[in-house]
Amino acid sequence: MDVIVENLPLLVRGTGLTIALIVLGYAFALALGTVLAVCRVSPIPPLRWAATVYVEIFRNIPLLSLLILLAFGLPDVGLRLSYFWCAVLGLTLSSAAFVCENVRSGINTVPIGHAEAARSIGLGFFGTLRHVVLPQAFRTMIQPLVNVFIGTVIGSALASAISVQEITWVTQTLTTRTAQGVTFFLISGGVYLILSLGGAVIGGRLERAVSPERATARSRTSEQLDVTAGAQA
Repeated sequence: MDVIVENLPLLVRGTGLTIALIVLGYAFALALGTVLAVCRVSPIPPLRWAATVYVEIFRNIPLLSLLILLAFGLPDVGLRLSYFWCAVLGLTLSSAAFVCENVRSGINTVPIGHAEAARSIGLGFFGTLRHVVLPQAFRTMIQPLVNVFIGTVIGSALASAISVQEITWVTQTLTTRTAQGVTFFLISGGVYLILSLGGAVIGGRLERAVSPERATARSRTSEQLDVTAGAQA
């Protein structure tokens, strides 16, 4: 227990850096992946091809290889980023490919008739996506996107390979110093477990909040209140 207390500041700092990696990498991946998904369902062939090539490349490159390539390859072409931002970029590029496929799958679950109806009243491609397709598709995207988040949490541990001082790097360093590997790896494992379960819980609540059954129940409750208010009046 003493060894944990002595190294608590280092563990806290490593956990904070891990959370920063995950939040930034996942947020950027959501944005990039959504843009790529829109390109993949676009009526413009070059956009579809470019997005497809991106997905096939980054979905099939191991994250560790990508991180090492970014950390040690970018300086060779004149681009210098800190190892932290190399890790964020690697997580973003890798996770965005999976976000793209999940968003595209969600878009494909919306009946084609809904999009045709939107176009018949004058909405263009992007207007149809924004106002009709994506709001309906969002319900089916939540759990797959939670899975991508969990993958990002787990993948962030690989940032230790390029000397980002997140929780796995801290664990390895403290294991070397103290020979208490089991203790510190249990702690780091607990951190990743809490972050993953936290994301799953938030995703589950969000899914219930936007479920059609919940919306129907709210509508019925509102109607009952209106009827009651009318009767009292």
